[in-house]
Amino acid sequence: MISPLAYIHPEAKIGENVEIGPFVFIDKNVVIGDNNVIMPNVNILYGSRIGNGNRIFPGAVIGAVPQDLKFVGEETTAEVGDNNTIRENVTINRGTAAKWKTVVGNNNLLMEGVHVAHDTFVGNGCIIGNATKLAGEVEIDDNAIISSTVLMHQFCRIGGYTMIQGGSRSSKDIPPYIIAGREPIAYCGLNLVGLRRRGFSNELIENIHNAYRIIYQSGKNVSEALKQVREEIPMSPEIEYIVSFIENSKRGIIR
Repeated sequence: MISPLAYIHPEAKIGENVEIGPFVFIDKNVVIGDNNVIMPNVNILYGSRIGNGNRIFPGAVIGAVPQDLKFVGEETTAEVGDNNTIRENVTINRGTAAKWKTVVGNNNLLMEGVHVAHDTFVGNGCIIGNATKLAGEVEIDDNAIISSTVLMHQFCRIGGYTMIQGGSRSSKDIPPYIIAGREPIAYCGLNLVGLRRRGFSNELIENIHNAYRIIYQSGKNVSEALKQVREEIPMSPEIEYIVSFIENSKRGIIR
């Protein structure tokens, strides 16, 4: 299962039933779990932690040092969970002293050429399209779909169950459950198809829709709109998620 043309540092820890193709480089201080497929010409560098059941395609580089001039060689990690598909030429950099790690969760698809910068956190069940670039300390919540060639400014957060139009760029946070697109990027309505596919009830979808009508169409400032949401929309974990996401936004939300 391990090509004789691969290099694996003697201190690297490799789990069971791992397939490693030719010209793979695996550095020291690397831990790789079970049932992974690592295709030719993959580089898994110092500080990488790979879970179980991942498929890593040719040219991917995991654990390269951050592209951050504040990084001075501190001990950090790049962590990939379970059952991810990491396509060709994806790069996932190590963390810095800001958060000490970069994390990609479970069951994600990172398409060709995606860049995940230092201290970024990608949740579970996300799809990130070709050539999308995530700057440092970006947060992506579960089940977000980001189309191709999207640019995310550092420190931004993307809410769960969002759909972001290809070619978009954002320096603001993008709340959950919505479609975001146009230029400049803006709220384009609810991600109705995505929510229905995920089993959201019609009643819940309507409540989410009504919450965003208040937030985006009432003409009120954000604080007043959120107060009205709390007063008029039946509370549920989903509505609370919207309210807390916006209340805790450090960069402000897209309009």
